[in-house]
Amino acid sequence: MILCDIGNTSVDLFCEGERTKLSVENFDPATLHDDVYYVSVNTLFNEQIQKYANWHDVRELIDWDKYYPTMGIDRIMVCEAVEEGVIVDAGSAITVDMMRGGVYQGGFISLGLRAAYEAYARVSPALDMSFNFEVDLVKMAKNTPDALTVGFLAPLILKIESLGKPIYMSGGDARLLSRFLPEATVDEELIFKGMKKLIEKGVKC
Repeated sequence: MILCDIGNTSVDLFCEGERTKLSVENFDPATLHDDVYYVSVNTLFNEQIQKYANWHDVRELIDWDKYYPTMGIDRIMVCEAVEEGVIVDAGSAITVDMMRGGVYQGGFISLGLRAAYEAYARVSPALDMSFNFEVDLVKMAKNTPDALTVGFLAPLILKIESLGKPIYMSGGDARLLSRFLPEATVDEELIFKGMKKLIEKGVKC
């Protein structure tokens, strides 16, 4: 069984503990002959793989009563991986969701780090600079990079910690953010664990 996460520009494959990332443009779904279970946000790619009987949409296994209709598929998958805890997915956007006893409790969405950089730069060229991930978020800043970092990250980190649950992190910027959440578990395969868990439930049903 192959698990596949399809984005707008990349295809992320997971099989027997091995992970492979490919460009959507260069990927041919016909090259995979085993059963492939996928989640996708790429409409054009979705249309392309309809003709392949060995490609199975994990979206069809979701109990949508647990979530809300416009919730992102990747976000749902990382939630499915966690029975009890707060899930922080730090990608293009930073999503924060809470699960309690396997039941979705709600969440919120923040700008991702790159989007935050770009937003500050649009406000003023003087704010066009990177965050300082060594800064102490508790202290008041005395230079611009630190002020930007504290202004953006301190409220976000405080809110995550206030939820009082074990924290699980995934996404491209998870390790950067985890510097401010030292008790968090960083798991880059969280989306695939959620997919596998959902598939196993579906098979049993």
